[in-house]
Amino acid sequence: MKPLLLSQSDSSGGAARASFRLHQALLSCGIDSRMQVSVRNTDDITIDCPNGELRKLASKVRPRLGSLLMRLQSTPNKSPHSPNYFNSGLVKNLNQADADVLNLHWVNNEFLSIEDIGSLQKPVVLTLHDMWAFCGAEHYASDDENARWRKGYSVKNRLDGYAGIDIDRWVWRRKSKAWQRPMHIVTPSRWLADCARASTLMRDWPIHVIPNPIDTRQYQPWSKKLAREILGLPQAAKLVMFGAMGGSADPRKGWDLLQEALLTIADKVTEIECIIFGQSTPQNSPNLRLPLHWMGHVHDDATLSLLYSAADVMVVPSRQENLPQSATEAQSCGCPVVAFNCTGLPDVVEHKKTGYLAKAYDVRDLANGILWVLGNEKRYLTLSKAARQRSVALWSQEIVAKKYLEVYKITAKDYKDRY
Repeated sequence: MKPLLLSQSDSSGGAARASFRLHQALLSCGIDSRMQVSVRNTDDITIDCPNGELRKLASKVRPRLGSLLMRLQSTPNKSPHSPNYFNSGLVKNLNQADADVLNLHWVNNEFLSIEDIGSLQKPVVLTLHDMWAFCGAEHYASDDENARWRKGYSVKNRLDGYAGIDIDRWVWRRKSKAWQRPMHIVTPSRWLADCARASTLMRDWPIHVIPNPIDTRQYQPWSKKLAREILGLPQAAKLVMFGAMGGSADPRKGWDLLQEALLTIADKVTEIECIIFGQSTPQNSPNLRLPLHWMGHVHDDATLSLLYSAADVMVVPSRQENLPQSATEAQSCGCPVVAFNCTGLPDVVEHKKTGYLAKAYDVRDLANGILWVLGNEKRYLTLSKAARQRSVALWSQEIVAKKYLEVYKITAKDYKDRY
């Protein structure tokens, strides 16, 4: 079995990291995997990227043109939007590639157009890292009963607050037209699988739930004392950690909700401090009545592993999540996780076994969860041990690679039987 993984990047963003990790997991299990990207940040020789000045220039120009298209629509939805309109010029080579299966990951930022995807003449597995594939141009949208992706994007169901050309509807209609052949879908969380099954676009497509892999040898518990010493963090304090790409800039990540919870905690406990990674120290740092340690952007696995080992609890206060790697990485390092009981987060945290699931968007219960995790040393050690064990059992490279290999085989057989 020779899979070819396609991703806009091999390391820029959570989806890119997840696809690269899958590629590494497949290779570690002896599977002849290759990866193709538009932007390569590693020196891995099994990853291909555009050659020649014209191709490199086109890979830079297409995303800018896509951003210009999105300016024709005004939307209150602050999540990323991708029209995927411009031809990549890759379809012929992909159809002739020496690959048994094409596994598409985050192919946005004009890496592949919607029409490119529909023109692929090989077995295709599409791994969803967000909601884009069954939505319009938006990567995340409301999942309530009136969501447009459930009913189809019509002129009549456009939401209040939108103006200009309905780019979301235009993108969704292009998907409906171009994607006539069902693809095998993989989602890392049950929530995203349920959304895909409820969507007008994918409700009859085969859908599989497989988590993102972690190298549990890299992400393992280190000495808390040593980790804090290396990172320059206080030894005596209880450290609560929050991390996200872009830090506090993305409202979906819930930094505002965590701030409220920390203010509640600061009134009750004095020895708690907070670590924030994924963002440099802001110009106007919030006053949460407890010390804040801004760690900036962290790109290497070794430093991340030390951060999780240094922390006492990882908080993921997101309003919407698929399967956040900050939560799986933390647990692999023996750090319990506190999150809201919503979207994909129940797939990550076992309530009161590997962390705490607070009532959705209830700031007071989020604070209670943090205090509960930190409130008893014997219980904490049990949570930490269970988090590590669950990580190895569910998210280790060998476990996930075998599940993907099975889906690749099913997809190849299905394609052969149909075509």
